[in-house]
Amino acid sequence: MPEPTLDLSSQDPDWWRQAVFYQVYPRSFADADGDGLGDLKGITQRLTHLSTLGVDALWLSPFYPSELADGGYDVADHRDVDPRLGTLDDFDAMVAEAHRLALKVMVDIVPNHTSRRHVWFEEALRSAPGSPARDRYVFRDGRGAHGELPPTDWQSVFGGSAWKRVEADHAAQAADGQWYLHLFTPEQPDLNWANEEVRADFRTTLRFWSDRGVDGFRIDVAHALAKDLDVPLRDLGAPELSGEQALAALPPGTHPFFDRDEVHEIYRDWRKILDAYTPPRMAVAEAWVPGARRALYARPDELGQAFNFEYLQAGWDAEGLRQVITDSLATARSAGASATWVLSNHDVVRHASRLALPPGTDLNAWLLSDGTAPPLDEAAGLRRARAATLLMLALPGSSYVYQGEELGLPEVADLPASALQDPIWEQTAHTSKGRDGCRVPLPWTTTGPSYGFGAGGAWLPQPAAFASYAVEAQDRAEGSTLELYRTALALRRRLLDGEDLTWAPESAPGVLDLTRADGWRCVTNLSATPVQLPPGDVLLTSAPLDPDGRLGPDTTAWLGDR
Repeated sequence: MPEPTLDLSSQDPDWWRQAVFYQVYPRSFADADGDGLGDLKGITQRLTHLSTLGVDALWLSPFYPSELADGGYDVADHRDVDPRLGTLDDFDAMVAEAHRLALKVMVDIVPNHTSRRHVWFEEALRSAPGSPARDRYVFRDGRGAHGELPPTDWQSVFGGSAWKRVEADHAAQAADGQWYLHLFTPEQPDLNWANEEVRADFRTTLRFWSDRGVDGFRIDVAHALAKDLDVPLRDLGAPELSGEQALAALPPGTHPFFDRDEVHEIYRDWRKILDAYTPPRMAVAEAWVPGARRALYARPDELGQAFNFEYLQAGWDAEGLRQVITDSLATARSAGASATWVLSNHDVVRHASRLALPPGTDLNAWLLSDGTAPPLDEAAGLRRARAATLLMLALPGSSYVYQGEELGLPEVADLPASALQDPIWEQTAHTSKGRDGCRVPLPWTTTGPSYGFGAGGAWLPQPAAFASYAVEAQDRAEGSTLELYRTALALRRRLLDGEDLTWAPESAPGVLDLTRADGWRCVTNLSATPVQLPPGDVLLTSAPLDPDGRLGPDTTAWLGDR
């Protein structure tokens, strides 16, 4: 086998271009102090799992002080650690251990909004309309004879109006009748990025974490910072649509609060800060926008990379996937970036379950099913998930792996209403269960009160079936999903060469057949019938080959020189 061509040393400025990132949702990964909530010490104790898995970087979802109105994305202090999760010293120890294990560290930055518990917002509520304290956020007078109506028809991503009226609901507030903007929950007031104090504060935040050894940043809802705040604010004219749904109905760059052209000036400013470090700090945008617009965020003088969600959203269909892969590579290339690939994360139904559902299934309707819906074919879902993973890891660019997918974890769809924590459940009047099903704490052992997550149980209930998925159950077990990931990631490091692929000129219907620059070949059979493999040594398969050597349905094979 050739030696790796990707330099993951601490000084390589391009280490991220084909790296594999492992996303940790801190409250659900490992609990060291036994309070039922995952923490930084728990992550540090389990970092060897990431190292032996073979990933290149740890991506840490928010760990900041938060009242958990939105799973930690309501941040009360962008430069501290939630005391329930640890301290800054614990964070430093985690980074040091990650670097000792040759793992990079990427953290979430949440710049669109703060928590209502942030000192700035508490000051704003104590201050008068038009004050400098209120100008850090988006406060406006209401409409109607007495200001009783929201300033616009803008809708929250989580449902309902994106405006909340200031009321005297605690001692700090004055009932002056103004409204404040919250594109997500009312506990997440939007910042005003036209305010220079806001911009300066986030420059400080980027330097704060970079100085502590952080190697990169994932920018939450990167497309929402710039807003059209001209007076009067303009309605969308379609209150039944959320902002993201309305994007397609408006000319690019003209939506009042999503994907505005002015947002790119913010990231050009950030890039100067990120490039001042050696190596430069990387960044990736979470921008739910069409591909051509997404490429703008990934330009080298901005964030450098942007998440591609088309692959995640694609169905289990060969032609559709081939088009998504081709378009995604072209989009990344147009920006001078590498492509990104992801199958699961903290916001979506886990792909082992998603791929088990019949095509066209409404995921929300499935989650809310009263039990009359047909049961999942879990075996088929896991088989497709394994095949999809090998295909993803063969593609040029960065792969983002979500905690637990290396165990083949399914979505926990039957969480009782009393256990649900996601604000989507309440804001949609119980018509959407939200994202708790993919955030259930991980199983590490086959026994114990929380299958090794922690001594005090888990903040979301784990199903009994988790025992069979536990790390302990799969470690060194031939054919397990955990061992498949370990083998694939080790092979991937040795096979990487260049950022291009070539599609086979001809392939059987329902088959994806691609070759990387050094001859590494990936064949995925998405059809219902076995197919003959092309010549070459079989390096790895997502499921055993048929007795006659053919590649079975829903299976991926890697071929190359041994």
